[in-house]
Amino acid sequence: MNKFASQGAETCFHGRHIRPQILAGLDGRNWALQEYLQRDGYQALRRVLGADGQPAMTPEQVIAEVKASALRGRGGAGFPTGLKWSFMPRQFPGQKYLVCNSDEGEPGTFKDRDILRFNPHIVIEGMAIAAYAMGISVGYNYIHGEIFADYERFEQALEEARAAGFLGDNILGSGFNFQLHASHGFGAYICGEETALLESLEGKKGQPRFKPPFPASFGLYGKPTTINNTETFAAVPWIIRNGAAAYVEAGKPNNGGTKIYSVSGDVARPGNYEVPMGTPFAELLALAGGVRGGRGLKAVIPGGSSAPVLPASVIMDCTMDYDSISKAGSMLGSGAVIVLDDSRCMVKSLLRLSYFYQHESCGQCTPCREGTGWLWRVVHRIEHGQGRAEDLELLNSVSDNIAGRTICALGDAAAMPVKSFVRHFHAEFEHHIEHKTCLVPAYV
Repeated sequence: MNKFASQGAETCFHGRHIRPQILAGLDGRNWALQEYLQRDGYQALRRVLGADGQPAMTPEQVIAEVKASALRGRGGAGFPTGLKWSFMPRQFPGQKYLVCNSDEGEPGTFKDRDILRFNPHIVIEGMAIAAYAMGISVGYNYIHGEIFADYERFEQALEEARAAGFLGDNILGSGFNFQLHASHGFGAYICGEETALLESLEGKKGQPRFKPPFPASFGLYGKPTTINNTETFAAVPWIIRNGAAAYVEAGKPNNGGTKIYSVSGDVARPGNYEVPMGTPFAELLALAGGVRGGRGLKAVIPGGSSAPVLPASVIMDCTMDYDSISKAGSMLGSGAVIVLDDSRCMVKSLLRLSYFYQHESCGQCTPCREGTGWLWRVVHRIEHGQGRAEDLELLNSVSDNIAGRTICALGDAAAMPVKSFVRHFHAEFEHHIEHKTCLVPAYV
C-alpha cells in the first residue's frame, strides 16, 4: 500500500506549505501522457529547448540550475547531481551515454518502482533535460528484473513520448536528438552498483569494475557515461519549472527539495511518503501511523538494509536528511526506513540481513565472498544457541577486514549493519551467547 503524502493537497511541514513534487495526486490511473501534460508535464523540457518562443537555456545554464538546487543523488550516496553532470566531457567527439539506475534491489526500498508505475513521464523528461545539458544523444533506463509490470509501463510511456515528439530526432524542432531505451535486468542486487549495471547492459555478467577509471570517462561500451537514480531524474523537471531557489526552500541547505521515504516494518501504514528533506523523523513516523499495535519503538534502519541501525533514543532526535543522519552515525541512503518495534530480537534481525548479503555477493572479491558467509555463520550460531564468548569480537574483526577492501560497496553494506547491531544492542547478543535464549520475552 502506497501513501503519497497529501494525495495532491497541500500539507504543512515546518510551518511551510509544500506540495509533493514527484508523487503528488497520483493514484495509478493517471500515468499516461495526456494526464502528465495536464500536470505541466514536459513544460520544463520545452523551457530548456526554447520551444515556446523563449530563448533556449544553454547546457551550462541547466547544469548551474541543478547545482544551485542542492539536489543530491537519491540512489544512496547522496552525491551532488549538478556536480556529477559537470564531470561529463561535453566536447568528447564520440558517443556518450546517459543511464538511469532503476535497479531497485535494496531491502526496504520500493520508491523507484512507484515512480515508474505512477509517473513514468517525469523520469523521461528528467533524462531528456539531463541529456541536453551534457550533450548526450543515447540513454538507457536499467529496470530491476523483479518489477516486470513497471518495465512494461515504462515502455508504453516511451512509445507515447516518441509519438508526441518528446524523444527522438530534432525534439520539438530544437535540433536536439535523444534516443531513450528501457533495459530489463534479472533481479541481481549487485547490478544496482553502477559499474555492475554497465556490465549487465553490455550483455556481460553483472560484476563491478575496478575504479578508476570512473564511468564519466570510461563507462558504457568504454564511452563517457553519467548514471543517476530514478528519483534523481524525476526531481529535475520541477527544478527547471520552479527554479533552484524554490527547490532549496522546499528542503534545507545542502539537502534541497522533497524526498520519497519508503517506510516499512512495524508501522501501521507502510508505504511511500514524499516529504521535505529535513522533516523530523517523528513526523515521518506519525505519517506512517506510528508503531504498529501501539508498541514501543526499538530501532530504525534509516537508509535501506545496508545502513547502520540506530536505536530509538538516537533516531527520534534526527531530521530526515543526509547530514543529520550521517551525524547520528548512519546513512540516509535510498531513504528506505525500516522500523523495528520492541518485540524484535536484534540477533534474529541481523541474521536475516547477513543472509541476504552473503547470498547476493557476486563472489568477485575474496573478502566479500568469504567474509559475508563467515558473518552469516557466526550470527546463525549465536541465534541458535551455539554462540561463543569470542564471537562478538570475531564479528567486528571480520567486518573490519571486509569494509574498504572490496571493488564495490557491497562488502561495506554487509559489514556496517553487523558492527552497528553489535554496538547498539550488545546486551542482546551477550544474552544469546550466555543463556542460549533470546532476551526479548515478547519476541514473535
